[in-house]
Amino acid sequence: MTDRKTSSKAEHAPAAEVGRRVLIKGQQTKAVIIDAALGLASQIGLEGLSIGALAEVTGMSKSGVFAHFGSREELQISVIREYHDRFEAEVFYAAMQQPRGVPRLQALFDNWMVRTSAEIDSGCIYISGAVEFDDRTGPVRDALASSVGTWQSALRRAVELAQEEGQLSRASDAHQIAFEIHGLILALHYEARFLRNSQATERARQGFAHILARYAVPSGNAASGDRALRAPAKRVSAPKPTVSRRTNAAH
Repeated sequence: MTDRKTSSKAEHAPAAEVGRRVLIKGQQTKAVIIDAALGLASQIGLEGLSIGALAEVTGMSKSGVFAHFGSREELQISVIREYHDRFEAEVFYAAMQQPRGVPRLQALFDNWMVRTSAEIDSGCIYISGAVEFDDRTGPVRDALASSVGTWQSALRRAVELAQEEGQLSRASDAHQIAFEIHGLILALHYEARFLRNSQATERARQGFAHILARYAVPSGNAASGDRALRAPAKRVSAPKPTVSRRTNAAH
């Protein structure tokens, strides 16, 4: 009786191990496909993605690519999620090391500018996607809008924390401040990518400093906040002209 049980376990162990390896390989293959799709979408937009184009880029068969997603729509949504995860890691989580308030808000903006500057040649999924899907409905637009909304909420919460720390005026509208900061990034992308303005990054940096100064607590009301506002802003190198992933900021 015991021998039969032992024999049964031994027979099933290899099958389970094979299944686990197949699953891991499938996940790795899907990750490779999504990475290639993200690179392609950055160049030609989400609407430019197709199973056929991705199969050609990855050297896989169309059926092989299709098996991992089931539809072009699911492929687009997977790309949006991957882009958000990377954005979140590079911009949001990296800034969480800074103290609450203006230092963290400054880090968020600096990280955002670094990423935007790096995307001058490749393009930003959030910005290009908004142009492609602003007048549409459906799961792809919903996924894109949700990702952008999550980031905007995190940015607004960072502003609110600066107000709670007594570094930005509590009488100011946090939504307005976040709106103006977002506007700087949109202007930076447009000026640098479309107009090839080599001064765009510096102008965005100065614009952010002006926002902090405009909404700062009046001198003498919060000495610690004043010291934070006087701290020199981190400079980001201007892009050279060429031809060409759930966030919660309450922590």
